[in-house]
Amino acid sequence: MSDDEVRLALANLDGWELSGGEIVRQVRFETFPDAVAFVVGVAFAAEAANHHPDLDIRYNKVRVALATHSEGGITAKDLDLARTIQARAGGS
Repeated sequence: MSDDEVRLALANLDGWELSGGEIVRQVRFETFPDAVAFVVGVAFAAEAANHHPDLDIRYNKVRVALATHSEGGITAKDLDLARTIQARAGGS
C-alpha cells in the first residue's frame, strides 16, 4: 500500500499513525496489570490472524507496531489487525 492509502485508512483508526514504514499506536492503561492483560488479548487475536505485531510494554503504556515484513510494507493484514486491536483498546 502507498503511504497515502495507509494514511487514508488510518483516518478511521483513532490514535494510529504511519511511522518508519509501520503503523503504530500507543495505548495507556491505569495499571501495569491492565497493560499486560491488553497485550495477552492482542497476542491471542494476532495468533488467530497469523499476523504478529511488535509490542513494547512500558509500565502502563503499550506501543503497538504493525507491518507485513514478508510483503515489504503495510498491507490490509496490518489494517485488519489494527482494527481488532483498536476494538480491544476501547477508549484508551
